[in-house]
Amino acid sequence: MSQASATPAARPPARRATSAGAEVVVEHASRRYGSVQALADATLHADPGEMLAITGRSGSGKSTLLNLIGGLDQPSSGSVLIDGREVWREPGAPRHRRELVGFVFQQHFLLANLTASANIEVALIGAGIRRSERRARALELLAEVGLVDRAEHLPAELSGGERQRVALARALANEPRLLLADEPTGAVDSATSQRILDLLAELRARRGMTLIIVSYDAQVGEQADRMLTVIDGVLGGELRSPPSPGAST
Repeated sequence: MSQASATPAARPPARRATSAGAEVVVEHASRRYGSVQALADATLHADPGEMLAITGRSGSGKSTLLNLIGGLDQPSSGSVLIDGREVWREPGAPRHRRELVGFVFQQHFLLANLTASANIEVALIGAGIRRSERRARALELLAEVGLVDRAEHLPAELSGGERQRVALARALANEPRLLLADEPTGAVDSATSQRILDLLAELRARRGMTLIIVSYDAQVGEQADRMLTVIDGVLGGELRSPPSPGAST
């Protein structure tokens, strides 16, 4: 908190918190790709507004679990519900996901020929917002992640951490009640990684949204309410605090 107050220009005034975050319920969800069992019988419950960290080695199945929660993939068996609605089976489910869920990935996936502001505006086109309003909204979101002064820069002119923050601003464009972050710090150095994690935690607290982060890096659990592990496709035990440095996981 003291760090934020020391640099007021980097943060906009506190914005109105959105409605309570979304509830996530995964019940006995499995995912197979041919003969490969990527995820086996996973069950979890994330309360509205909770920050949940899911860790595991590369290829453990944690990203598969996140994709099922976000509706990017369909479970082979079991169910995934957001606010009590089945992610895949109910009529109108795709729109339900689009209105509720925001995504941040390890690779920022910014359009190289568009400025930071324009990359965010693209995400608002489908919402039926006028161009001038899209521009104002994009600048507001860039201010929220401390990058309003980089609005007219192309992705190639931004650092890796800045590109990831633009991607985060874009993920917030639809005012999601559930934000899913898949290895959001995997492509940046440790100092930038901590800054992004701090920003995610701050945004979650300010907006009241549910936040689920998956990462191979156990430090993501330092600011989370709970931390779960995935090992070889199996969702394992819960850790309410991160392991101490050097502890086996």
